[in-house]
Amino acid sequence: MRVCVWSATRWRSTPFWRVKRPIHTLFKSSTHRKRRCALRPFDWPVGRNRLLLVNVDGTFLANGATGATELAGGDSLRVFVQLNAPASTATAPTPLEDSLLFLLENGAEQHVLLTASTQSVINLRGARVERDTTWNAPRPYRILDSLVVEEGRTLTLSAGTRLYFHPAARLIVHGTLRAEGQNGAPVEFRGDRLGYMFSNQPYDRIPGQWGGVVFTAKSRDNVLDHCEIHSGDFGIRCDSSSVDFQKLILRNSLIHNVGGDGLYARQCAVNVGNSQITNAAGDCVRLVGGRNEFVHCTIGQFYALAGDRGVALHFSNYGEGSRAPLERASFVNCIISGYNNDDLMRESSKRYKNDAFNYDFSHCLLNTPKPTTDEHFRNCLFEQDSPEARRQAGNFSPSFDLQKLLFVFTLDAKSAAVGKADFAVTQQTFPFDRNGKSQTKGGKSDMGCYRHVEP
Repeated sequence: MRVCVWSATRWRSTPFWRVKRPIHTLFKSSTHRKRRCALRPFDWPVGRNRLLLVNVDGTFLANGATGATELAGGDSLRVFVQLNAPASTATAPTPLEDSLLFLLENGAEQHVLLTASTQSVINLRGARVERDTTWNAPRPYRILDSLVVEEGRTLTLSAGTRLYFHPAARLIVHGTLRAEGQNGAPVEFRGDRLGYMFSNQPYDRIPGQWGGVVFTAKSRDNVLDHCEIHSGDFGIRCDSSSVDFQKLILRNSLIHNVGGDGLYARQCAVNVGNSQITNAAGDCVRLVGGRNEFVHCTIGQFYALAGDRGVALHFSNYGEGSRAPLERASFVNCIISGYNNDDLMRESSKRYKNDAFNYDFSHCLLNTPKPTTDEHFRNCLFEQDSPEARRQAGNFSPSFDLQKLLFVFTLDAKSAAVGKADFAVTQQTFPFDRNGKSQTKGGKSDMGCYRHVEP
């Protein structure tokens, strides 16, 4: 009696309708070592719609079946599978399921289950906002090149709006962007590739999937509330402009896992509150001059895909060959940490010694050597004073999953940042953390943008 054993296989993908689907590869192996076994007709169950395009060892299954295939013991069979998704107008991914049926020479049957889903989107190419516009479609907008907001025009993104960008595509704002997300219905900026690089690794956790958000020199009065910006070439870039008007207000938002700087601001006015800016191949926050304020922010440099990553926070009063007075860089109730020995870089111009270089930290947890003078540091904590297990990544719970690239920045109950924020500032600014959890419970508040996890 000949016996062939096949391992069960499960395949996942979420392509867009009318978009070329990725091809997935399956390997089927025989564990029988002494005899050959035959693969009988390779087919879909009778009566099923053909959701799959299948190629077996170079032979396309035109009619959904192939003849018997000899497979030596210990050998394998390579199967290429591509989804042929039906039309859909659903606002959320629609699950699909199909299977491959292997009929063995001894009459045994084995099914290989393949699951996927399809997503309907609004495709945009060469899109330009030339009049005040509000986007609120329940389906994602897919930006195929770049989306441009013209000078003097405003693009408003309602709560729950999703913008999926093609590789290298950017959101370029000459006018004004207002993103009005809400807790539980954020405005999302991400790449348009929804599949998996590996079985447990979606492309969305890999940086460089799209460009980023650019506020040009002409742009002003941008407000982003409850936004999630992740997996781009960079996060947000604010080009130089007058500090007499507000360039960007960023609240209750996330910038995470990017291939360059998370937030880059040059000689402009930026206000960031109750936000997470983490894991950048460049600097998480890079400030070149200007007037900048950060309250209740978690700035964490735990980028795991390169050893030459930048730091959590880098500011200076010069850059790119020109002067850039730092009128203010203020950090209150913030966590600034990372894997580096020092995640705080300060650079003052040696040539223009009289240019402004004003910065201050109040009630912050900092991963930087403890300074000999506290002129710029008021009621701050330094990680070198914490037990080793409670430094850097030890401040957060649950622990980072470096295999799956999952990073959660809620505070561990034993972190030094717990209960050490300036409570009066918390009451006046952000009494609820980024997840909507009370920061004022018990009369004490935590540093950063997340309340600690209860033990």
